[in-house]
Amino acid sequence: MALSTTHPALRWAVPGAVVAIVIGAATITSVAADQAPTLQPRTAAELLVDVQNASVSTMYGTVVQTADLGLPELPVQAGGQGSSDFTSLVSGTHTLRVWYDGDDQQRLALLGTLGESDIVRNGTDVWTWNSQDNAATHYQLPTRPDGAAAPDPSVPAYTPQQAADAALAAIDPSTNVTTDGTATVAGRAAYELVLTPKDDRSLVGEVRIAIDGEQHIPLRVQVTAKGAEAPAFEVGFTQISFDTPDAKQFTFTPPPGATVTDSTLGEGDAAGQAPPDATPPAQPNPMDALDPTGEPTVVGTGWTSVLVATLPTGSATAAAPPVDAPPTADGSSTYGPGSDGQGAAGNPLESILGSLPQVSGTWGSGRLLQSALFSVLLTDDGRVIAGPVAPELLYEAAAQ
Repeated sequence: MALSTTHPALRWAVPGAVVAIVIGAATITSVAADQAPTLQPRTAAELLVDVQNASVSTMYGTVVQTADLGLPELPVQAGGQGSSDFTSLVSGTHTLRVWYDGDDQQRLALLGTLGESDIVRNGTDVWTWNSQDNAATHYQLPTRPDGAAAPDPSVPAYTPQQAADAALAAIDPSTNVTTDGTATVAGRAAYELVLTPKDDRSLVGEVRIAIDGEQHIPLRVQVTAKGAEAPAFEVGFTQISFDTPDAKQFTFTPPPGATVTDSTLGEGDAAGQAPPDATPPAQPNPMDALDPTGEPTVVGTGWTSVLVATLPTGSATAAAPPVDAPPTADGSSTYGPGSDGQGAAGNPLESILGSLPQVSGTWGSGRLLQSALFSVLLTDDGRVIAGPVAPELLYEAAAQ
């Protein structure tokens, strides 16, 4: 069971998921001592129990996330560093503020250079707001039979807790779990728990989780690609307090002149519509068309698991030129007309797909997106195949 299910200390049970494969980066600024802090020794098994039994009822703090995946320059990354658009979290360094006072009062704010985006939950009321567009959306969460608001399970890794949940969920016989001394994160002494894939076909080298020595919650998560020295993804607190946040942080009133949209989740057509991240960007997000439909399947196990899903009709590689070269048995890259990234005029999705290298094999043909920690294959027959593995495993999954 995911830790956020039993101990949702930092879980944001609010609508709105960022379309991003957010794994990659460098380091974040944290208050660190020259020497490791002194804590009583704890085994890896004891730390896992500590995290599972952690219970924090109130907190607030500042989180910094850094992502540097080595992705090609895509239009979806236009927000870039300093942007207050949640879609910009796929790259660069970003600062967020979080407030938590029980499951029904939570707030997340992404601070940009020239603006701010917020997600605020107060009971069954959820507001999202983008200062740049001065646009707000109000959602009414459905209630469960016990009267509590039903959470939305689609939550991105905004906080160390969420990133740790995802990492700890991967623990199985394919994972080595060890400890590696202590660290100081946000001025607090923490243990370091290290998850290492046993299968060397995974692109992940290790996942390092800093666990608070007193409160036992994750303070920082770092993901390092295989063979790399610096973390490829990092999200962690630079400041944290376990005091009760000011109640006004959970009260949102649209500013004068704001465009307000109302939506009730769980009723009518709204039940099947995933709310946008923070607020819709000024221009449509071209990657939205890559959202898979139907039930995805998983090929493989552990750290080399590959997700296979079907894309909406006419939304994926149909927008990109087909592969002209004959298929190759090993699925090696081939380039042909259209691979210069110039799609049809005014269609950013075609431009994105057209910029990706064309690949082919006995499984068929398509486009390949690679980063330090994951690979994504978009096939011409309308499938998306992704995982923290080298492309060869994607081609094997495509052939099944």
